[in-house]
Amino acid sequence: MPGTPLRRAVASTVGAALAVAMVGAAPADAASKPSNKVPKSAKASDGARVTSQKWLTSHEVDLTIKSVALGQSVKVRILVPKGWKTSTTKRYPVVYALHGGRDHYQSWTRSTDIETYAYKYNVMVVMPEGGVNGSYTNWYNYGKYGTPQWETFHNFEVREIAERAYHAGTSRAVMGNSSGGEGAITYAERYPGLYRYAASYSGVLSLRSPGVPALLMFTIVGAGDGTDPFRIWGVPGADDVNWRQHDPLYLIQRLEGTGVYISSGTTGKPGPGDDPNTAPWDIGLLSERMVGATNVTFLQKAQQLGVPVTSHIYGAGRHSWPAWKREMHTAWPKLMSAIGAKRV
Repeated sequence: MPGTPLRRAVASTVGAALAVAMVGAAPADAASKPSNKVPKSAKASDGARVTSQKWLTSHEVDLTIKSVALGQSVKVRILVPKGWKTSTTKRYPVVYALHGGRDHYQSWTRSTDIETYAYKYNVMVVMPEGGVNGSYTNWYNYGKYGTPQWETFHNFEVREIAERAYHAGTSRAVMGNSSGGEGAITYAERYPGLYRYAASYSGVLSLRSPGVPALLMFTIVGAGDGTDPFRIWGVPGADDVNWRQHDPLYLIQRLEGTGVYISSGTTGKPGPGDDPNTAPWDIGLLSERMVGATNVTFLQKAQQLGVPVTSHIYGAGRHSWPAWKREMHTAWPKLMSAIGAKRV
């Protein structure tokens, strides 16, 4: 009967057990996250340092880096693999994922399933801030240079901090979408041997082709943050030496020995995942058509020079995430193989 001493005792015991289990669940989950205390080793050679870190889950952490190269503090998101521990001495293969213009360091986790793909392998993914108009270069600033130095930030400060404090290894790949794709290829060219594989999804791969400088200047001004577009690479034509030294097409022979994947649309028409009723004058369609032309030019030159490049020039598709997500899926096994990442 409900009111018997035996029934009350059983109910009390079961209730207590449930209470312990429920109370214990939250601390166990919380304990699975590493400490938010910044490691003492989270510093780069030039003095850049992590000023704060916040573990969002046991596999995902956001860093705030006070950058010397940029003259400001910016964010970096890192995905760590299963089994990663603060105290481990193990080093992990790493993918550096760069975002496009008018976007930010959270874009890959916001717009793709990169976490699902990453967690299938013993791989780290580092997603640094690239600036609204960073353009993955140390800014020319009318020949005066100085800040911001995005190229230095990514290839030295972020890399050193990831390796010194978060167990990233020296087996590296780099990938990116849009301007991040251009950055991925350019970084692999300007630092031969630093990355084993570079993948570009709708990246501008010929900065100086007819019409491209105008498109880039328009895009930068259109961001609306007041950036002087001539500060980045210089004035088109007048500062051609600097433009050339950051042009993926001009530097293409430096990719020998590096795995390369490029992809883009070419037709200026909506593709899978795009709104089929998108107007023909939509900037995402118009820009992808020009971007695609630079990819075709890049591929042709690579073939002429005997530089191996894996390509997917898919025709219809807007300059947007549905295509970039699919291309990441296609390229991912190639990146993992190149850096020796194993399935877990």
